[in-house]
Amino acid sequence: MTLIKSISGFRGTIGGIPNENLTPLDIVKFASAYGAWVLSKDKGKLVIIGRDARISGKIVSDLVVSTLLSMGLDVINLGLSTTPTVEMAVKLEEAAGGIILTASHNPKQWNALKLLNNLGEFISGAEASKVLEIAESQAFEYADINSLGTYAEDNSYLQKHIDEILKLPLVDVAAIKEKKFSIVVDAVNSSGGIAVPMLLKALGVEQIIELNCEPTGHFAHNPEPLPEHLTELSSMVKSKKAHLGICVDPDVDRLALVGEDGGMFGEEYTLVAVADYILKHTSKGNTVSNLSSTRALKDITEKAGGIYTASAVGEVNVVEMMKETNAVIGGEGNGGIIYPDLHYGRDALVGIALFLSSLSKSGKTCTALRMSFPNYVISKNKVDLTKDINPDDVLEKIKEKYKNFEINTVDGVRIDFDEDWIHLRKSNTEPIIRIYAESKSETTARNLTMKIIKDIGEIANQ
Repeated sequence: MTLIKSISGFRGTIGGIPNENLTPLDIVKFASAYGAWVLSKDKGKLVIIGRDARISGKIVSDLVVSTLLSMGLDVINLGLSTTPTVEMAVKLEEAAGGIILTASHNPKQWNALKLLNNLGEFISGAEASKVLEIAESQAFEYADINSLGTYAEDNSYLQKHIDEILKLPLVDVAAIKEKKFSIVVDAVNSSGGIAVPMLLKALGVEQIIELNCEPTGHFAHNPEPLPEHLTELSSMVKSKKAHLGICVDPDVDRLALVGEDGGMFGEEYTLVAVADYILKHTSKGNTVSNLSSTRALKDITEKAGGIYTASAVGEVNVVEMMKETNAVIGGEGNGGIIYPDLHYGRDALVGIALFLSSLSKSGKTCTALRMSFPNYVISKNKVDLTKDINPDDVLEKIKEKYKNFEINTVDGVRIDFDEDWIHLRKSNTEPIIRIYAESKSETTARNLTMKIIKDIGEIANQ
């Protein structure tokens, strides 16, 4: 089954059987449920729609738009856009909500409806459960002929998004322009191919070398911006003698960087670099990332006199913790940067602007800047479970075995040792336990992971 209903929306593979894949019937049902939920909130009737460049995007968009109009909701369609741009548009239009049609880093056969509230933020777990309840019970009603919604298209929002970024005090266009940067951009054939070069031109970047920037939806490589998928970008940065390589995922909320030597800056360190820049220009700022993100953010935050807090995994949880702690910067170790001075959402575009401002002022190369931060190595693995093994039981027994160490159970089980940590959490969609371990030594991180995998095996065989 490849239809997943979760806190982050409804996603699945296109085609196949209703209720098992993301078919037209499922799309209409979920859009109807969301429409009914929006109307119940009494925050207005305007909904913003935008999509990435997936092959199925236009079909899914047409179905969603028609459904919302049939509910009596008004729609502004941004067309090809980015997740953070739709979030910004909801705020600027004071809309009742928004839907982003993207499966983020999933392969091209996937698509999804990601749901926003009237603040331009992802709806909460409780709100997502309510939408799902409405969908399953089909507790929605369509408008009569005199009450249908209105429709408009607006292709100006990428520029408006960029304009808002340029207004930020810590985005230094003059410093960036002075450096005469040469930058290679890999947008994996999605809407980042429009948005990122557009931003770089506005920032005064002298030479922009485009790689996979035509938004065809035929992804040139696996769209998740991991090192093993960025070999072409790495090679081009070196061959073109560029200062930097930039890669974004299809909906442009994750940012990965490649140094001038072709080496990976590391998704974990995208947030660290931007946070370090923000903290140096803020008096005692607090930060937040999730429990599976690098300890380097905590190190630089405490060095700057701020307080670091870890949240459960997931953008909604990070945003909630950022608001609670009044954080000046936050995000996730997958290259997701959340800068509340702009909006509460992962945004690769503002991440690029802030990173280039930092790099310009540092006087360092990209590689040298990376080496200036505390250096940790994360090992990411998973353990498959048979259907008769309860993952909650496994996590409980792991917690008991390591009870003499510092334990955090906000999201699964995280065990902190002196300088190392390991985080176990069950998947909401697969019979697996994900395992993340971090240390200053790659060998130690790997050994920690192997030890926990052995423990899980022993528990499973009891």
